Amino acid sequence: MDTISIRAPSMPSGGTKTQRRVKTRLPAAIALLPTALIVLVVYIGCMLWTVRLSFTSSTLLPKLDWVGLAQYSRLFANDRFLTSASNIIIFGTLFISGCLIIGFLLAVFIDQNVRGEGLFRTIFLYPYAMSFVVTGVAWQWFLNPALGLQKLVRDMGFESFTFDWLVNQRMAIYTIVIAGLWHGAGLTMAILLAGLRGVDKDLWKAARVDGIPTWRVYTSVVLPLLRPMIVTAVVLLTTGVVKLYDLVVAMTLGGPGIATEVPAKFVMDHLFERNNIGLGTAAATIMLITVVSILAPWVYVRYVRPQGRHA
Repeated sequence: MDTISIRAPSMPSGGTKTQRRVKTRLPAAIALLPTALIVLVVYIGCMLWTVRLSFTSSTLLPKLDWVGLAQYSRLFANDRFLTSASNIIIFGTLFISGCLIIGFLLAVFIDQNVRGEGLFRTIFLYPYAMSFVVTGVAWQWFLNPALGLQKLVRDMGFESFTFDWLVNQRMAIYTIVIAGLWHGAGLTMAILLAGLRGVDKDLWKAARVDGIPTWRVYTSVVLPLLRPMIVTAVVLLTTGVVKLYDLVVAMTLGGPGIATEVPAKFVMDHLFERNNIGLGTAAATIMLITVVSILAPWVYVRYVRPQGRHA
């Protein structure tokens, strides 16, 4: 009798799976290669070149000499840079905290299923769709004592009304804050609203049954749940603070005097107007360090630490 041999079906080997994975990902990798090269050569290369120039005595044209920390010593002895650093701290503190508070209140308002919700979302988010230049020009007109709010109120019969912050050296920086809040609060509202829509409805039902006040639920339950959204909003707002430039130029040109000077304007002026590349790149390097110090903890918490836990 003939014997019939039954052969078990062969299973694909690990090497075959690896080859298939490589063949699948290879076209995407080839397509992304030009972009990756541009990022490495242009973006990262320019950053390293900027840092290198900050250790030289470059003026109108770049030089490849080495002066150590001389430019940084000059930078931190420069009254204009110190004023710009003070201004950016004032602006950043008020801008970030104000955007978070106003954005959260707007998000809570819209989350109440109000009539015309889509219209309100559009109105609150519309300023963020405008450029900082347009925002700055609009608020410059509105806050100009001879054209805007002050003149409007005086024309209504209140002759003693004064709102001259735009031309007041001590108050001018706060006009930048007002314009920034108008521009950025909508973005924070959109981020936090997405988080509020993800809160479990059963939490609200349980809070009503227990008789917990609404404000207590928001502060003790909802806000901790919104921590990832709040962190994201803070990172986005903070990077916007560090690179603040066009809003200041459109509103005040850094004036009156240097009352609204910011680091980004200090860098641009020294690179393209004062012909001092060494000092300008030193200030730019300080800004780079600031951005990295802000982004690094967020990247670690968002991406690195979760991978370590899974491992």
